[in-house]
Amino acid sequence: MTDPAVRPAGRPTALPAKAADTSPTAPWPVRHLAQKIADYVHRMPGVWVEGQVVQLNRRPGAAIVFLTLRDTDADVSVPVTAHTRVLQAATTPVEEGAHVVVHATPTYWMKRGTLSLQADEIRAVGLGELLARIEHLKRVLAAEGLFDPARKRPLPFLPRVVGLVCGRESKAEHDVVVNARARWPQVEFEIRQVAVQGPSAVGEVCRAVTELDADARVEVIVVARGGGSVEDLLPFSNETLLRTVAACRTPVVSAIGHETDAPLLDLVADVRASTPTDAGKRIVPDVTEERARVLQARGRLRASVDALLRREQERLAAVRSRPALARPEVLLEAHAARLTDLRRTAWRMLDARVQAGGVELVQLAARVTALSPAATLERGYAVVQRADGAVVRGPDEVAVGDPLRVRLARGELAARVEGDAPAENDGPEGGVDGPEGGAVGTSGRAGGAGRAGRTSRSGR
Repeated sequence: MTDPAVRPAGRPTALPAKAADTSPTAPWPVRHLAQKIADYVHRMPGVWVEGQVVQLNRRPGAAIVFLTLRDTDADVSVPVTAHTRVLQAATTPVEEGAHVVVHATPTYWMKRGTLSLQADEIRAVGLGELLARIEHLKRVLAAEGLFDPARKRPLPFLPRVVGLVCGRESKAEHDVVVNARARWPQVEFEIRQVAVQGPSAVGEVCRAVTELDADARVEVIVVARGGGSVEDLLPFSNETLLRTVAACRTPVVSAIGHETDAPLLDLVADVRASTPTDAGKRIVPDVTEERARVLQARGRLRASVDALLRREQERLAAVRSRPALARPEVLLEAHAARLTDLRRTAWRMLDARVQAGGVELVQLAARVTALSPAATLERGYAVVQRADGAVVRGPDEVAVGDPLRVRLARGELAARVEGDAPAENDGPEGGVDGPEGGAVGTSGRAGGAGRAGRTSRSGR
């Protein structure tokens, strides 16, 4: 065996004083590190530690008792040694699973590199203290809104898959599954069996809930456990578990213990079931009840349709019973008679309008005839025009020798101006002078015609 005082060549003879001064060429030996740790631990004063007794080893007649103290929220434990009289001095007997506080001095065993506690006092945490802690946590979580009804989500009507967190081969699992399948045989379960009491319960339940919440098929999660003492149900009032459930996206049903049990999980969960059996009835509908509802709805629908058909049949029968529909021609006869009356009235009105229009037309024709130049010519007057077509209204508009055209009622005459005619020969009848070829006589009052002096004429 190598002498500890002899060092390998190339190594410094003096060890670094601090851990920060160590290096690959100047390391600490394991014994030196262990001694450093032991010195540090031994300088620590006594400390009060809280945890749960998970292992208790008492040998008959032995003066020393060995136990393991485990954290209630995390998977961390530390061995504890105590004198038998320390365990006996506890006001409440200390058993495995007990929640205790221990006053102990940390010790470090260099040979194995383990840390342990040397206890000089052990106190069991009483029920009153546990309830006080739960009540304090309840107030804290309520102030944060974790119990607010507004944040609770409704359960799906018919979940495809139900996630179930329960004890291993527990009656709670049986109660949930059997009652749920009795109501809806096709329901599927994704089951996670975990510890539901003891120091590992919180961690296992949290992991199971997180896994099921991440499963897209799971639409509701049930956390179930049978009844037990307050100490047995402590994991379901644990802050870590409560916050894990509050963070779930999937609705959670709490089914812990019996009706009288009230862990804080009941307040955080979306739905509280009084027992695992009650949870099995809440998560799925009853197929018998749903079938009855469907039949009732079908019956109501059929009754409504039948009532509608009866009403329409009655209306149709009432319409058919009317005389007009018994003899449809009656309706046509009434309308035909009215149409005949209207037609007669229209013809009478049309005849009256035509007759009135005829009378008015005759009157207008008479007026037109009376005012027509042709009528004036028929009375013996004539229209005298120059060669350019201008009407001659006086002797001063023509000269001797100018050709003229004389328009009569039934023809025209060609004439020439030979001179002025005597004024005394003017007369209302006018006319051309005698057969000797005298001047064309006009009334002088008709269209600018009158005696234009003596003219020669030729018939046309």
